[in-house]
Amino acid sequence: MNSSDTHIASGDPVVTGFEHLYIQLRQKEGRVYKDEEVEALPIINKEHRHYKEWIIRKNSCRALLNYVKQRNHFLSILEVGCGNGWLSAQLATAKAIKVTGLDINSKELEQAERVFENKTNLKFIKGSLQSELPKDEKFDMIVFAASIQYFPSLKQIVTLAVERLTLLGEIHIMDSPFYQQHEMEAARQRTKEYYSGLGFPQMTGCYYHHTINELDTFQYKIIHHPHSWKNKLTIKKNPFYWISIKNRYS
Repeated sequence: MNSSDTHIASGDPVVTGFEHLYIQLRQKEGRVYKDEEVEALPIINKEHRHYKEWIIRKNSCRALLNYVKQRNHFLSILEVGCGNGWLSAQLATAKAIKVTGLDINSKELEQAERVFENKTNLKFIKGSLQSELPKDEKFDMIVFAASIQYFPSLKQIVTLAVERLTLLGEIHIMDSPFYQQHEMEAARQRTKEYYSGLGFPQMTGCYYHHTINELDTFQYKIIHHPHSWKNKLTIKKNPFYWISIKNRYS
């Protein structure tokens, strides 16, 4: 997960409130994992209630790793909204790459640091793109995996991320839903009903629905389109877009 890009510092009461609420929700959803489970992710027991979801995540992870390994100039990666750190840890398996996981969630970050403490090319930071990171630090790749929906302004957070890219750097957005404009109202209603049904109606205001059109001012490419004929024919269907955004100066 990750916070709204309006949540500037981890000491902000808005951030603290969101963090507490988010963890409670994760527990209710069955998304708080034991250390040994986190270490094994994206592999998980077939009996787990989210097994099918992790099949999608596993395929996304494999595709992203292959993408990274085919590009020798990717030497530093930032994952925004790293949660318990499983994907950051997977990315850190690529040779000669330094990976940073960034999140505002103390509990999951503490677990990430504990579980993956032996990975010398991996570190975790509590904070946002606006704070905690050294001002002059740049990354060859910035990843938003299942986290972009927690940012109210897609354009604003992508703009902030672009400023953190090296000259040939890229942003990658994965495992998050994007909607057509005519789908937005129904999607918002489903979100409201989902959170209310779980007993967390206030989370509705922390989940945002974005359209691809919001990226029109950026140099972006759709690597995976969920509605393409290729995706419809494959047995490994992925319902989410995979979008890459290049540094505007590259």
